Amino acid sequence: MRFLVISDIHGRERVIEWTNRIAKELGADGVIVLGDITRFGPPEWAGHFFESMIVPVYAIPGNCDPPGVIEVIEKKAISLHKKRVRIGNQTFVGMGGSNPTLFGTPYELTEDEIEHSLRPLMEKDVVLVTHTPPFGANDMAFSGRLGGSTAIRKLVNEFHPKAVLSGHIHEAPGISNEDGTLILNPGAAKDARAAIVDLNDKVEARLLERLVEY
Repeated sequence: MRFLVISDIHGRERVIEWTNRIAKELGADGVIVLGDITRFGPPEWAGHFFESMIVPVYAIPGNCDPPGVIEVIEKKAISLHKKRVRIGNQTFVGMGGSNPTLFGTPYELTEDEIEHSLRPLMEKDVVLVTHTPPFGANDMAFSGRLGGSTAIRKLVNEFHPKAVLSGHIHEAPGISNEDGTLILNPGAAKDARAAIVDLNDKVEARLLERLVEY
């Protein structure tokens, strides 16, 4: 299975065209959207984005998505939010929103809330799809502050997922490997960044940068 992975669209209309183009050119079986589909709404724009896609969309909300976006995901995409979903031969576990930020955005959770929601879903070798990265992995902001979640870090260390796909920190795209777990931040789609992930017997990923010049 091949997935185009994007995050942090923030309502940019121009992302629609290049997402479809890249998905077609690279033969993606689906698009995984890691949240922040909108910039504080409106929820309807998320529906417009999903309906415009030429391949199936699997999605979670981000911290900048108001509550109505969760309802739109349930209706217009395949929701991974607070769910364990089987896609082909692979199990995915998803969790949207973020740990507390400095900005008081619409969908923020305490670390305890994140762990409480995710722990019952976790098992070894899942693909974990979160908006916020695990603390210490592809999560350094320009300020030098690490913005990842300590709860997600705890669960990654305990369950050793096959891969962790997350966005949130725009300035920290990257791919790392920790004890057999691939950890990916594709960067912000609003900045024409994405990643391609192949899930077969093993996980392979590569960043796609500067897909268009804005």
